[in-house]
Amino acid sequence: MVSATQPVECPVHDSREKVHVLVIGAGFGGLGTAMQLKQAGIDDFVVLDRASEVGGTWQVNTYPGAQCDIPSILYSFSFAPNPNWTRLYPLQPEIHDYLRACAEDFGIVPHLRLNCEVQDATWDDAAQVWHVTTDQGSWEARILVGAMGPFSEPAVPDLPGLDSFEGTVFHSAAWNHEHDLSGDRVAVVGTGASAVQIIPRIQPIAGSLTVFQRTPTWILPHPDQPMTGWPRTLFERIPLVQRLARTGLDLVQEAMVPGFVYRPALLKGLASLGRAHLKRQIRDPELRRKLTPTYAFGCKRPTFSNAYYPALAQPNAAVVTEGIREVRPNGIVTVDGTLHELDTIVMGTGFRLTDNPAFDVVRGRDGRTLAEAWNGNARAYLGTTISGFPNFFMLLGPNSVTYTSQVVTIEAQVKYILSALQQMEAQGMASIDVRPEVQQAFVDDVDERLQKSVWNAGGCASYYLSGEGRNFTFYPGFNRSFRARTRRADLAKYVTRRAGISSQPTVRTAG
Repeated sequence: MVSATQPVECPVHDSREKVHVLVIGAGFGGLGTAMQLKQAGIDDFVVLDRASEVGGTWQVNTYPGAQCDIPSILYSFSFAPNPNWTRLYPLQPEIHDYLRACAEDFGIVPHLRLNCEVQDATWDDAAQVWHVTTDQGSWEARILVGAMGPFSEPAVPDLPGLDSFEGTVFHSAAWNHEHDLSGDRVAVVGTGASAVQIIPRIQPIAGSLTVFQRTPTWILPHPDQPMTGWPRTLFERIPLVQRLARTGLDLVQEAMVPGFVYRPALLKGLASLGRAHLKRQIRDPELRRKLTPTYAFGCKRPTFSNAYYPALAQPNAAVVTEGIREVRPNGIVTVDGTLHELDTIVMGTGFRLTDNPAFDVVRGRDGRTLAEAWNGNARAYLGTTISGFPNFFMLLGPNSVTYTSQVVTIEAQVKYILSALQQMEAQGMASIDVRPEVQQAFVDDVDERLQKSVWNAGGCASYYLSGEGRNFTFYPGFNRSFRARTRRADLAKYVTRRAGISSQPTVRTAG
């Protein structure tokens, strides 16, 4: 077998290759889909990825301190448990190794086409197929699965003068490992989850560290701990114990849902814990004031760290809350006119969620791209299917995220996809397209149920919300509810076309 650690090149071909299922992306979503297709006996599929290795965001994000904020037992496939995690909260290299092992153990490697960037994916309504063009060749697929991931395209702010900076600039998701930060005057722009992990790692070696903070982050004590010794031995010898531990952690995450979705007042205890953590680690009243969030806990993504606050309290560190006016060849100028002289700028500015370039690639029945159909306000049915885009399934799409491991969400969506594929095969369906009124009813229900959630009413702006202020990220409830709704695809909610008939759709109605 070809090793999953070796790149599988996307072969250059002139003719259009035909395949039943084409998956875009080889991260958790793409590999999870491929693994489940294999287990269901479906072998006619390929997985395309522009990178040279599998892993998705965990292959790309190699910055110092990169770590998952969900426990490893839960941040893994339920059908591919790993008893050998070394930490409760896994670091990036270990997650990447896990995904490479999954690709190899489940026989996915022969289906991989790496170094293969999708340039266009267009639905052919007459032929009832997707035409997919890559930089290496073309494909024809009955089913298209979009597993590009929400954190696949770095967001770099449009700062005046950034191109004139004479030092080194890079994003956290494109870490420059060749550049030595030792002794540098370093700026970190942003204070999100990545920045919280990066700052403690680079502060000790930087000559000076200036953190440009627009909004402070809620930080809780980090419960991470090693999982070597008896926990690993127990998981290896008695797999049921690990399954029970996974269920327990899942229930802990579920217990957070009432506070996040229904009654944000229930989160006050966590806010108190965050304030106590800040007070304990930051003695300087002015710095503590800068780092104290003024919005409800959970409105923006909270995170864990025992080292972030102490790093900011060091003599070589400074937190700047004034906005950035411009970048000059020798540094950053804030709106108060102060020039902060710098050698290196690290962008911890997150990802392009609402304007991901992948949305410009997928074209539906009427020729419009996802970006054009959504117009900055993403909508889908169960976060998985999109009206006007037949036979297209999106993983971690709009309003699919439940407050738990995203791997749990992915598994639920893949189960839904398999259910749809199996019913289509059994009933001789060539295509399915969710009815617009079904999608709109789902969107309306989501919007109503999220109105009082902490994300909508917590007093902050976050990447959870579109430019119009709509929460396009979360599913408004428990992951058990989402899993129940995605256990079986109800084709009565879809316009369907039977194989061999391309002129008129067959509309299935309930009852």
